[in-house]
Order: sequence, then C-alpha cells, then structure tokens
Amino acid sequence: MATIPDMSSNAFTMLTFIAAPAVLTNAASVLALGTSNRFARAVDRARTLAQQLTQKAMEHEPDAYAILVRQFDRVQARTILLVRALKCFYSALGSFAAAALVSLIGAGLALSTHHWLYTGAVTVALAAGVYGVSAMVWGSSLLVRDTQLAVVNLSEEGELVRAQMRQMREELERVGESGDSEDDEAV
Repeated sequence: MATIPDMSSNAFTMLTFIAAPAVLTNAASVLALGTSNRFARAVDRARTLAQQLTQKAMEHEPDAYAILVRQFDRVQARTILLVRALKCFYSALGSFAAAALVSLIGAGLALSTHHWLYTGAVTVALAAGVYGVSAMVWGSSLLVRDTQLAVVNLSEEGELVRAQMRQMREELERVGESGDSEDDEAV
C-alpha cells in the first residue's frame, strides 16, 4: 500500500495547490481576453470587406474584386479559428477551476482513512490540469494559424495599395506630359 506524504514536510506542496491553478487560470483568462479582441476585429474586418466587395462589383473592377474575395475568405477562416481558440481557452479555464476544487477536496481527503478517495481526487485533478494545459496549447496553435492568415491578408493588401500607387503615379506622369505638350503648342 502506498504511503501518503505528509504535506507539512514540504512547504511547496501547499503553495503548488494554490499557485499553479491560479497562474494557469490567469494565463487562460488573458488568452481568452486577447482572443475575444482579435475575434471582434476580424468580424469588423469581414464587414468592411463585404462593403468593399459590393462596391468593387458595382465598379466592375475584377482584379480588385478577386483580391477582396480571397481576403474575405481568409477573414472568414480566421473567425472560425478564433472561435475554436476561444472554446479551448474557456474549457481550459473550466478545467483549471475544476482542478483547483478537486485539489482542495483531495487535500482534505489526504488525512482520511479512505485512500482510494484521495487517489481518485489526485487522478481527477491531474487529468483536469493536463486537459487544461492541452487546451491552452491547442488554442495557442490556432492563434498562430490566425496570425499567419492575417499576415497573408496584410501582404496582399500592401501589394494592392502599391499597385494602385504605381497606377496613380503613371496617370499623373501622363497628365503632366500631355500638359507639357499643350504648353509647347501654345507657344
């Protein structure tokens, strides 16, 4: 039969019961808050792109329209990723809360004569903690993918702006050249 260690012999034992779930819960909360903000911005961007798509379709600009469609598709994918990440972070929060509660119950059961209850509490608390950490890692990987999609959209948008600037510069040069030739003819 396994012996149950005396908690009073190691000060870090009680500190771990209290601090680890608190730190992990705080980390999951910060990730959930940041992801909620990213989700709101992605939704706003999708609405803006939808308006621009309508405008470009009416102006018959097929190149700009195609770029906006690709961007809109990526923003939609981003919102789905962000919702999935939020689910991960919220489930991590719940599992850390469960782990903390079960750990406290387990601490009370440690001195009990029912060692199987203590062992069960340790197992459940550990499983909840592992699940929470796994959910945070998976949610974070979804945020990485979201960031990659956002960077692709930003790069494509930058190319579109540079192309429009080149086109404007060429038009200004043509207007300037035609204005110079008209001035020469007038003299």
